[in-house]
Amino acid sequence: MNISLEQLDTLAQGNAKPTLIDVRSPGEFAAGHIPGAVNIPMDQIESRLADLGETSVVLVCQSGQRAGITCELIQDRHPDLKVLDGGTNAWVQANRPVVSSTQTRWSLDRQVRLGAGVLVLTGVSLGFAVHPGWFGLAAFVGAGLTFAGLTDICGMAFILAKMPWNKPARSDKFNQKVQQS
Repeated sequence: MNISLEQLDTLAQGNAKPTLIDVRSPGEFAAGHIPGAVNIPMDQIESRLADLGETSVVLVCQSGQRAGITCELIQDRHPDLKVLDGGTNAWVQANRPVVSSTQTRWSLDRQVRLGAGVLVLTGVSLGFAVHPGWFGLAAFVGAGLTFAGLTDICGMAFILAKMPWNKPARSDKFNQKVQQS
């Protein structure tokens, strides 16, 4: 079920305040998120469902699309899920405050572009300088990017998402916050 900013305001003023879960990557979350939101990336939400308990949950992402997909994946395992219409973009357009980290973190997409570029450049450079077999590295990356474009499944993004710098800090504060709700 989608809810508007106004409906979220009404819920937040009630007795059972909803928990805002931002399903974006830690880098996107650090770049700017709704105050009070907790970061549980989309690929970790299923393993963290128990942390939510029976609280009302509003899922958020940049535009609402990833939050909607996440909602579809877990709606049968949580009694009260909603998706914020327009996501963080709608929040910002309504001139509402956003929390951002002073530490700059790159989005997963940016990390993929850098990784692909470095691998292609390395493959081409070594192909000319060392052995033509290195051109295969550039071809492999090109094939991977083509596959990602056609299927919307990016192996490099999957691997990078598992790296420690892309993991959100899981703290006891989150567990306490959810249990108190």
